[in-house]
Amino acid sequence: MSRIAYAKTPAPTSGNWRFALLAGVAAIFGLTAESRDVAAAESTAAAAAVASAASESDVLRICATADGLPFSARDGSGFENKIGSVVAEAMGRRPVFIWSDKPGIYLVRDYLDKNACDVIVGADTGDERVLTTKPYYRAGYVFVSRADSHLDVTSWDDPKIHKLGHIVIPFGSPAETMLKTIGRYEVEISYLYSLVGFKSPRNQYVQIPSSRMAQEVAGGNADLAVAFAPEIARYVKSSSIPLQMTVVADDSARADGMKVPEHFNQSMAVRKGDDALLADLNSALDKAQPQIEAILKEEGVPLLRADE
Repeated sequence: MSRIAYAKTPAPTSGNWRFALLAGVAAIFGLTAESRDVAAAESTAAAAAVASAASESDVLRICATADGLPFSARDGSGFENKIGSVVAEAMGRRPVFIWSDKPGIYLVRDYLDKNACDVIVGADTGDERVLTTKPYYRAGYVFVSRADSHLDVTSWDDPKIHKLGHIVIPFGSPAETMLKTIGRYEVEISYLYSLVGFKSPRNQYVQIPSSRMAQEVAGGNADLAVAFAPEIARYVKSSSIPLQMTVVADDSARADGMKVPEHFNQSMAVRKGDDALLADLNSALDKAQPQIEAILKEEGVPLLRADE
């Protein structure tokens, strides 16, 4: 997550929860069709007006969330804003960000599919709703703990996990699936919902911010956080209390033996049928790869081998 994320399905297939399959999100959070459609109409009206004025071939219209750090922010400080800019430059285009005030899970349905913008940065490779570029990096979920705890956990199979205090995880993630698998979810549910003010999941999207997860570990309220590395690396790096990240081994499985993926390739996404733009993006990604890797290194994201 990345954001083209997993819904709460039997076998999560994505690491990027911001763009969860909307049908799954609706089922999870109780969003009605009427409330989704009204919200979509309201949120895309302004974006469409901006997009129509920026449709020239010398620009790259990038779908982006206005308040979605560490991925994206209106001031351009999100690492995916930076990646989008260097790729646009490699194409000889000017990056134009089409901002959404809604969570990133809505970017495909409410912006890309409605032609308000043309590309999403940070999609799971192979998402069936879109065309995706070749992967430009691979990352996984990480265990986050205080450095002074000397906690050496690399897999959900580690028996030490059962002896820990609170474990904080994102809702609807592979980490939630595994927390249920090891029998800890019921123990943690009150604690987890306390971090979102016990908000009702009905008719709204509820998620624990990755910055809050890092704070919970740094402050000693949780012994462990489990999150997608690109989502939490910034806050691990900036913590005044030293924290450590350990990549979760990609050996997770549910009680019935079904694999729960922990490592994910990340791509850019375009509308189905936009093959010309897809080809241009693939060429630009090759040119911009050194800059992309530098951005991710500065962010503190532990990168995995693309051929893993």
